[in-house]
Amino acid sequence: MTTSAPTLLPVATGRQTRAHLRRVLRGRGPLLAAVLAALVVDSALALAAPVATGRITQAIADDRAPSALVGPVLLVACAAAAAALTGWAAAVLLARLVLPVTGRLREDAVAAALALPVDVVEAGGTGDLVARVSGDADRVTTAASGALGDFASAALAIAATLVGLAALDWRFALAGLLAVPIQAHTLRWYLRTSRPIYADGRTADGRRASALLSAFTALPTLRALRLGASRRAHVEAASEQAMTYEFRATRAATRFYGRLNVAEFIGLAAILLVAFVLVRSGTADIGAATTAALFFVGLFDPVNTMLGTFDSVQQAGAGLARIVGVATLGPPDDGRPDDGRPGGGRTEGGRPGDGRQDGRPDRTATVPSGPAGAPLAVRGVHHRYRGGPDVLHGIDLDLPAGRHLAVVGATGSGKSTLATLIAGLRPPHTGHVSLGGVATADLAAAAPDGRRRIVLVTQEHHLFRGTLTDNLRLARRSASTEDIASALAAVGAADWVAALPDGADTVVGTGATELTAGQVQQLALARVLLLDPEVVVLDEATAEGGSDAARTLDRAARTVTEGRTAVVVAHRLSQTATADTVLVMDHGRVVEHGDGDELRSSGGVFADLWAAWSSGGGTGRTGSGRCKGGPGRRDQGPGRTDT
Repeated sequence: MTTSAPTLLPVATGRQTRAHLRRVLRGRGPLLAAVLAALVVDSALALAAPVATGRITQAIADDRAPSALVGPVLLVACAAAAAALTGWAAAVLLARLVLPVTGRLREDAVAAALALPVDVVEAGGTGDLVARVSGDADRVTTAASGALGDFASAALAIAATLVGLAALDWRFALAGLLAVPIQAHTLRWYLRTSRPIYADGRTADGRRASALLSAFTALPTLRALRLGASRRAHVEAASEQAMTYEFRATRAATRFYGRLNVAEFIGLAAILLVAFVLVRSGTADIGAATTAALFFVGLFDPVNTMLGTFDSVQQAGAGLARIVGVATLGPPDDGRPDDGRPGGGRTEGGRPGDGRQDGRPDRTATVPSGPAGAPLAVRGVHHRYRGGPDVLHGIDLDLPAGRHLAVVGATGSGKSTLATLIAGLRPPHTGHVSLGGVATADLAAAAPDGRRRIVLVTQEHHLFRGTLTDNLRLARRSASTEDIASALAAVGAADWVAALPDGADTVVGTGATELTAGQVQQLALARVLLLDPEVVVLDEATAEGGSDAARTLDRAARTVTEGRTAVVVAHRLSQTATADTVLVMDHGRVVEHGDGDELRSSGGVFADLWAAWSSGGGTGRTGSGRCKGGPGRRDQGPGRTDT
């Protein structure tokens, strides 16, 4: 079995990454200044112990009275108490600065990922996307909350110590600076060496995650076709590549710290040599020499910390560029100032000041009767998957506002592909699909408004583990109990929901109360009512019911589409009876288009489908079928048409 390597999602440039950081840091200057002030004071207080030790050493050398030790001891005690307060203040202020920013970065990454066109996700592989919004985001969060504070503290401690050395004698500072060229050269070498290692390593992690996810997803197929060995070899190769970069990074870090140890030895040796000369010549006393030596020894940890945090910064920088790379594919930043909360100055999910916390307009407690709809236009649409042959050929369509279109055709005719294009989940290869003059792909990405204007419902529905009410409120967070009850009643689900152990508060999903496929589909249709879109696209959304359930789902679908522009991919020809227009597809082309009654009497393709369906007692399907992998699954990979 041969597989094509995924086209990984883009990685942001340095300019794009810095611009994104500036946006999320907007308005946080005063807080940043307060953090730096607390760290400066904390670094200055850290010099108290070496100064006190030098004074004690000099007092002993001068054979002074024990009372001479009181001052140095009080200095250490007061400095320790003050350092505890400034350290606490710096930690609190840093958390208030960093955590909302990293939360905003993670939310931006997830929001951009959710808005990506399906084609982009399929081309890049879900593993790469998961690695970015999980592993990369974790690295950035860890580095920002830990390495950032450590780096700033270490840098300020180094600066304060150098000032202290110069205050004792400028020659002490000069001796200590002998280590700087070695440290600078070492850091430059490490940055130049490790940057590509970490960038390539994060990419290799994405490939490994993609290989694992694809293997787990296709596990039943791999077992059935006995392809486990070849897939396992593919996963092992991806894992070995990722491990190679980890080993390279470890070797580089080992050499880095070894060279830093050499710099420390040279600097301390120079300090001790200068101290010996100055004390012997009477230029400096033993206390000053002791203080200088302790100052430089105290630099070991800050220098190693500051330079060592570049390791975390390098990894976080590579991860941040990958996260921002996802954001560059999403909708542009709205330019509104950040108010200190994750998500910036925007209200959650929508426009500020529209009367709702989640940004959607207020609704009444009853199920909306449906907006007037919007006109839908498809012009010269051709589509293909990842460089394969065209699966749609020159589709043209006009659907007036509030009208209903039924799409029928055999398996592979292109129905579901057309449905995803209309819903804006993927842009067409050529041509355009527009709703009221706006491309549907742009509407789908323009959260939150685009997600209210057009909604796609397929056979594939997911219940998150949580209460049934929580699952419905995914569509509208502010939905009241009355809103939810009305939506459930409208789709015919009120009775069986009331029969659940805790009614609408029953926990459903994996490991909890299991629902039938038909019940899950009813909940999906109830979500549509809560969303209240202008356009509804139903892609075999009622396909999983038996005869009784089918009638219930069809009634629910009619309720959902009432008063809206609707496109229904029909799996039962009875669903065409209420459509204003019927579109018949074959091998990616429209072969018939018109009124259902006229098409039935025309003796064409639809008439043949209707005759075959009627002769089967009206229980057959239109030939849409299912693909391998389980009920309701679709696999529209490279070279595939439509299921």
